Amino acid sequence: MSYLPASDVFRALADPTRRGLFERLAQEGELSVGSLTAGAGVSQPAVSQHLAALKGVGLVGETRVGRSTLYRVDPDGLKPLVDWLAHYSVFWRDRFDALEQTLEEMES
Repeated sequence: MSYLPASDVFRALADPTRRGLFERLAQEGELSVGSLTAGAGVSQPAVSQHLAALKGVGLVGETRVGRSTLYRVDPDGLKPLVDWLAHYSVFWRDRFDALEQTLEEMES
């Protein structure tokens, strides 16, 4: 499977409304556009546009049930972020190890 750059996923989640929709789906499971619109603070067409953006970067999937569409979080969409964080965790671990060594040298 081909993944988008982490920057595309960050850009999609940078919008507070999109991030809120994503978080609701993560917490509540599959929801319809109508359910997501309630409490979103934006119109149904705006929710649909935000869902399209989240779907475009692989963060959200959909299932058709009759005439309704249910949206859900696609955990694979977070892989670019997980990979990005893993890359930088090595950087910070090395920095903390160097800091710890320096502090130990200062104590002796």
